[in-house]
Amino acid sequence: MSMSNKSEIIKKFQRNEQDTGSSEVQIALLTDRINDLTEHFKVHVKDHHSRRGLLRLVSQRRRLLDYIKRTDISKYTGLIKELNLRK
Repeated sequence: MSMSNKSEIIKKFQRNEQDTGSSEVQIALLTDRINDLTEHFKVHVKDHHSRRGLLRLVSQRRRLLDYIKRTDISKYTGLIKELNLRK
């Protein structure tokens, strides 16, 4: 993930100008990293050490999504649609 790509994602999902760490931003950044790692595993099938990291990222994103679902269901559904996640 390049710095320009990261800053674009932050600008797209931030709540206000200073927001860089809200749940929405974290989920969007994790989704980008997960997608990059998924492409990596299409080439490097036997990279099991990185696969463990991928599973950790997926579970962290799942916990954040569960939190948003508990607090604001409309924000959750919008985020799912915008990031093209299942559910």
